[in-house]
Amino acid sequence: MTATDPVANLQTLIRCPSVTPAEGGALSALDAMLSPLGFKVDKVTETEAGTPDIENLYARLGNDGPHLMFAGHTDVVPVGDEAAWTHPPFAAEIAGGELFGRGAVDMKGGVACFVAAVARHIEKHGAPKGSISFLITGDEEGPAVNGTIKLLKWAAERGERWDACLVGEPTNPDKLGDMIKIGRRGSVSGKITVHGVQGHAAYPHLADNAVRGILQLTQALMDPPFDTGTDNFQPSNLEVTTIDVGNPATNVVPAKAMASFNIRFNDTWTADSVQQEILRRLDAAAADGALRPGRAPLKYDMVWAERPSHVFLTRNNALIASLSSAIEGVTGQSPKLSTTGGTSDARFIKDYCPVVEFGLVGQTMHMVDERVAVSDLERLTVIYETFIERWFANAGL
Repeated sequence: MTATDPVANLQTLIRCPSVTPAEGGALSALDAMLSPLGFKVDKVTETEAGTPDIENLYARLGNDGPHLMFAGHTDVVPVGDEAAWTHPPFAAEIAGGELFGRGAVDMKGGVACFVAAVARHIEKHGAPKGSISFLITGDEEGPAVNGTIKLLKWAAERGERWDACLVGEPTNPDKLGDMIKIGRRGSVSGKITVHGVQGHAAYPHLADNAVRGILQLTQALMDPPFDTGTDNFQPSNLEVTTIDVGNPATNVVPAKAMASFNIRFNDTWTADSVQQEILRRLDAAAADGALRPGRAPLKYDMVWAERPSHVFLTRNNALIASLSSAIEGVTGQSPKLSTTGGTSDARFIKDYCPVVEFGLVGQTMHMVDERVAVSDLERLTVIYETFIERWFANAGL
């Protein structure tokens, strides 16, 4: 296997049914691609009570700096209704110029292209004047407990240091070259429980309806807006994602109501400051009594989800300029530098080195008939290959 063909690389990876948390043979296949190129490959299994064991892979070529990391994942989401697929989700069939399969764009396609780019670079120029590493997890689509965050710590404890990282997530909304992610909003989730008094709906004076309270609190969380946005980020946005009462009777006033929420926040806030603002809003609304006239302030509990994601923005000219110019040279368009979208494993990597994200078009990720244009695989490989050359040329700047 020469590994220079991104289509063949991707077909090999897709044919490994690596639905989180199963490794499915994907990391072994990646090992078989990288070892002949001279990479030293380590497979690292991470564990934690209450979560599935996860196999990860770290591979490095070279011993000196500058050191460029490529990060990504080979785990994929479930296929859903397999009968609804036009082509079997793990067959990696090509039809109409597109390669079908779970993980084609999210993100085995990015991994396959970067392997091909490195293989071509070595074929043309020999080993890079520095080091290239792959940090690949099997836990990005899962709880993200035993994946990138622990693999980074494992590598750093063994003396690994990186100057920059490219994450191969599918960042482009419409066509290849649209967008580079140079940061991500932060994310905090929580659950509110309002405590009332159960009673008969016909005798409300003897009860205390928790639904009134939960409506009052959730309204205070969503309005007014947290901010109007910043130069690099959208306005922060909080969404109430569930409201649950668990009351099967229509004539019983419920004693308890619960609501979950998530806020994606910009660099106006930190995780701590946005949590403080949320608690301020809840306390003020609890004391207001607008929906509970004549009643005492409502009682509520607040539980924060573990591991909030912190907002970050990458400012590294050698990294961003090298990638932007490579994209423009291949696609003819200047990519937008964006911080939109959800979280990714870049939120962990940013604590170790500057990180940006660029990969395939993400329109079919997680969908039935996930697929990628074969032509995009070749073009992304050329972009990555050009980026590698330019980054090593500019890394000392």
